[in-house]
Amino acid sequence: MTLPSGVQPYSCTPEFTETTVPAALLKAHTTKSGTWGLIHVLAGHLAYRIEDPRRAPSEIILTPNTPPGVVEPTILHAVEPRGPVRFFVEFHRRELT
Repeated sequence: MTLPSGVQPYSCTPEFTETTVPAALLKAHTTKSGTWGLIHVLAGHLAYRIEDPRRAPSEIILTPNTPPGVVEPTILHAVEPRGPVRFFVEFHRRELT
């Protein structure tokens, strides 16, 4: 999956590790309508799970060598560190006019 055309980055989380990742990211959560996310892994392995009933359940392992994980607006998802990891999330939306 890729971001739709016309979305632009507008915000970014701090860098997280396996010990600093917020608990809210480890359980099913969503982004708001119109907000897309890219999960960038800088080191290690991070499981990215889609847990939304509107999508087929899936899990991929993100690493520095894989494309970023794409987070769709309002779709339930969660992450799980698989050992030491460093990652951040970049948020995108359509440009406000």
